[in-house]
Amino acid sequence: MALNLNKNLKLYYNIHEVAEMFGVNESTLRYWEKEFTYLRPKVSGPAKIRQYQEKDIEQIRLIHNLVKVRGFKIAAARKIINANRNGADRKTEVLSRLINISSELQSLRKQLDYLT
Repeated sequence: MALNLNKNLKLYYNIHEVAEMFGVNESTLRYWEKEFTYLRPKVSGPAKIRQYQEKDIEQIRLIHNLVKVRGFKIAAARKIINANRNGADRKTEVLSRLINISSELQSLRKQLDYLT
């Protein structure tokens, strides 16, 4: 049996966890599900618990980038995604990487400041 090096072993996330990841309300996620037809998390049980997979989280990351970070209206974000799906995905990925790099650089700077 091969060792799984993937640190993210969780298959499903509940709506509360996903809302915390992006700093939005749970109602915002439910609204986005209505507005963006391709965002459909698995719904299970009589309580209709939403279960988000990694593919759903990537869709939310794209929507969040367009609506919350870049300030597009819902209709404009939907139009951008429908017109240029791959380009929008790539821009979101690049932005996410840049944010991570920025936080790492800030951390390094604090460490250097501490040493001097």
